[in-house]
Amino acid sequence: MFCISEVQLSYTPKFKRSELPIISEARDAYNVLLEHWDMKTINLIEHFYVLLLSRSNKLLGIYEVSKGGFAGTVVDPKIIFIAALKGCASTIILAHNHPSGNLKPSQSDISITKRLIEAGRILDLPVVDHLIVTEDGYLSFAEEGLL
Repeated sequence: MFCISEVQLSYTPKFKRSELPIISEARDAYNVLLEHWDMKTINLIEHFYVLLLSRSNKLLGIYEVSKGGFAGTVVDPKIIFIAALKGCASTIILAHNHPSGNLKPSQSDISITKRLIEAGRILDLPVVDHLIVTEDGYLSFAEEGLL
């Protein structure tokens, strides 16, 4: 005989939706990310974040998916979508930094973005952008036509 755990769904926000910032363009996402980024490590360690957005593009939360080394970090799609589903997100924006300061997306960046877009389609949770972030600027996959 074995016991099966019960799973329950609940959502208890700790904020007023009327006070949430709106992310209407890539620059808005970049500015919010810089406010939350550990600027002491932006040129040293690669981090990967996901921004969780409501249907009206209000920022519900920012989740740090992973942090790695100078040349990369692990991006597990399951972790990204667990955070998005638990956060009741309607869309997500991906973001990671390049410690080198180079804003050009790597083949790995392009590949993982395509995988996450496909996973988002299946879950009806669209990836609306992916930002590469440095302390001096950003590259938006959406603005560059890479989505």
